Amino acid sequence: MTRSYKLDLDLSFTPFSVQDLDVFVNSETLELIKNPSNWINEIGGWIEFIQVNEALKCPAIVRNASNFSLGLELTNDKKILDLNHAWLGQAKSTDVLSFPIIDESFSGLTNECIELGDIVISVPTAIRQAKANDVDLFRELRWLATHGFLHLLGWDHSDEESLNKMLLIQEQLLDIRGTL
Repeated sequence: MTRSYKLDLDLSFTPFSVQDLDVFVNSETLELIKNPSNWINEIGGWIEFIQVNEALKCPAIVRNASNFSLGLELTNDKKILDLNHAWLGQAKSTDVLSFPIIDESFSGLTNECIELGDIVISVPTAIRQAKANDVDLFRELRWLATHGFLHLLGWDHSDEESLNKMLLIQEQLLDIRGTL
């Protein structure tokens, strides 16, 4: 699939308060935590990767669109616990939540801006998981965002096979550095 258009991504971004960080982060990670342009590049690259790989699950409306909108909030454990309880009935904290808007049955005009939904990431949980997994916070935040992003596109991990496939695609997405 070749592109004759430039992808446009409107991102509603809620940064994490730098004052609430209880660990030192390098400048690259600090920019990721507070700057939406980094996420626009990242997510834009992920969208393009999914669009051109016909074997990957992607709603037709997304595969053929060039204008997208989504929300990304970097928050704390209390806020993500409250969201998880209110929306999913889970009285526990988590690392990432996704609130997709579209599914395979969604239809619309491809020249419209396609709203994908929202991703919410707990930065304190990401910090703990990065330490536990011996990876840097930059990678962990992007890892969680790829997971949330795939959920916005309808990916699920209800069994081990689908989880392994999703994890493999997440690794591929992490290798992409967007160019929007």
